[in-house]
Amino acid sequence: MAEEKKKTTKDVTKDKYVAYVSTYTMGDNHGIKVYDVNMETGRFTEKDEVEISNSSYITTSHNGKYLYSITDLGVESYRIAEDGTLDLINFAPINGMRGCYLATDYTDKYLMVAGYHDGKLTVLHLKDNGGVGKITDEVFHKGLGSMADRNFRPHIASARMTHDNRYILVADQGMDHVNVYELNHETGKIKLVDIIRCQLESSPRQIKLSKDGRFIYICLEATCKIDVYEYTFDGKAPVFEKIQTVDVVKRESGVNSAISALSFSTDYKYILTTIAGDNSVAIFSADPNTGMLEKKLLLPVSGDYPKDAEILPGNKFLVSLNHESNEMSFFKLDIENGTMIMNGGFVKVKTPNCILIHKLNRNGEVEILENQ
Repeated sequence: MAEEKKKTTKDVTKDKYVAYVSTYTMGDNHGIKVYDVNMETGRFTEKDEVEISNSSYITTSHNGKYLYSITDLGVESYRIAEDGTLDLINFAPINGMRGCYLATDYTDKYLMVAGYHDGKLTVLHLKDNGGVGKITDEVFHKGLGSMADRNFRPHIASARMTHDNRYILVADQGMDHVNVYELNHETGKIKLVDIIRCQLESSPRQIKLSKDGRFIYICLEATCKIDVYEYTFDGKAPVFEKIQTVDVVKRESGVNSAISALSFSTDYKYILTTIAGDNSVAIFSADPNTGMLEKKLLLPVSGDYPKDAEILPGNKFLVSLNHESNEMSFFKLDIENGTMIMNGGFVKVKTPNCILIHKLNRNGEVEILENQ
């Protein structure tokens, strides 16, 4: 992942950014919206839209040149143009039901796709031109879970690499654990080497890593908590030591709250999570030395079911994707003082799922921010 250089707020506002927002397509075939981001006002202006069906999740390659999206029965790859618009490269099937999450390894050689509905992890080869190639491996999770409303079976919610590019961490909400697979970079085959067992009926959903890769953050959808682990490699196998569990929101009787997303600020100082039911966002500071989290704010997003949210570079603005109320809401942030103030009106967008922010360099190349 490209490292962000230290910048002042003034420097950040001079850079050009675009936002990609993925959506379900119910009567509108354009499942990805492209926006110009005004860094001085924290607002978006729509510039383009992409015809794709049911874009459940999007991600970009680590070299910042390509964007990948879930679509019905597979994935699509796009070349990111100089102005941030997207040019289709190809479609590739995943030999299963529509996925819910995808990420690349750190060499941009393989793409991992998580399947919620069929409990399948699919690994695909990536071509030199950014296109998606053939399946190199696929694994169905097996077993019986503990939550009746998840049908007592595996539901993979996300999959992503450790920063040393050795292991794929795969969150299974139905089984309440994270499978750890070793990736063979020559063959694209995977091998189960460890399991991180979460609290029963906690439903691990998404996983993020600190900038240096030492600390792993797992958000637990059903219990509204974040588990923090320290990750090391002992020369033979991975070692995961839990060092903290924090409450995102207190569960109240009659309120069906659930964590829906997890993301870092671009400078890795803060980690953000969205909470459905409670319809709020929580922001924590993340200590780079200890990995420990400290809650800074927990405030409403003025919309229904914030499925994803992003802190804009500079940490002065926030945008929330409100899935059920079909809109984006915008806020001015003062994280250290714990305030979040509405920043203009809503922007309508049907059933938004995921948002990515990218910086366009003056030479036309796209610099990747925190994306996976």
